[in-house]
Parts: sequence; C-alpha cells; structure tokens
Amino acid sequence: MDFFEDVVVGTVTPLGSHSFFAEEITAFARSFDPQPFHLDAAVGARMHFGGLAASGWHTAAVAARLRAQAIARHHAELHRQGRPVPRIGPSPGFKNLKWLRPVLAGDTVTFASEVIAKKPSASRPEWGLVFTHETGTDQFGRPVFALDDCVFVEREES
Repeated sequence: MDFFEDVVVGTVTPLGSHSFFAEEITAFARSFDPQPFHLDAAVGARMHFGGLAASGWHTAAVAARLRAQAIARHHAELHRQGRPVPRIGPSPGFKNLKWLRPVLAGDTVTFASEVIAKKPSASRPEWGLVFTHETGTDQFGRPVFALDDCVFVEREES
C-alpha cells in the first residue's frame, strides 16, 4: 500500500495463492468452526459440498494473511528503495462478505485485491480511507470468495 495520494483506483494487486489441505481444514475447524462438514470428509461428501469443505472463516483468514503479507512485501521494497513507507491503520470494517462456492480439500485459491474507491478521512486529516474489493478464485477459475474492505492509509501531506 502506498501513501493515500498515490493509491490509484482500479489498481489490482495479486495477493498470492493458498492450497487448502485436509489436515489444515480440520485443524482450523477443530479450533474455530467445528461443524461436521469441516471435520469429516464423509459427512461433507454426503452433503451438498461434495467433500471436506474448508470453513468460510478459514478462507477469510487466509485472505487476510495474504493481504498483510503483500503489504509487508511492498513496504519492504519501498524501504529498500529508500522511499518513505506509509503507515497503514486499522480497518473500520468490511461488508458484502460472500462465500460463493465451497473450498474443498485439495483446492488452491488465488486471491486479489482491487482498489474501488478512496476518500480523505473527514475526522482524521492525516489519514485517508481506501476501499478494496477482495476476491478468491479456485484453480478452475471459479470465484469462491469475495468481500469489500476498507482501511486507513496515511496521507503524505500530513
């Protein structure tokens, strides 16, 4: 993420890919979402999922991790170039979270983030708000995950 003034609406940033394997799916489910179709492949197969399905929250957590890692890589590159690195503030929230199809054991999901809008913060002049549309697509090119996110980004003018 660049300084607010340098963020360009329409920019798409690849966040990376993640393969969801059975052991990770069940470990996440045991800790955070212990529903039978996240814990047992036979139960998932008997349901409309067709197999062991990752928790939607697992998919969202992976997307969040990949987003944070992509920002860290970009900031490290800015630092290597001797350029100033903007502060990234918290997210005031997200909306339109959608789990569009099940993520099954063995699926690889590729995540991306598109800047869809930005505006200066009305209450904090040193910050701007950057709005993004986050997506996840499986190895067959089918959308499996989406959400609209917002984050505070430092203004260079401050």
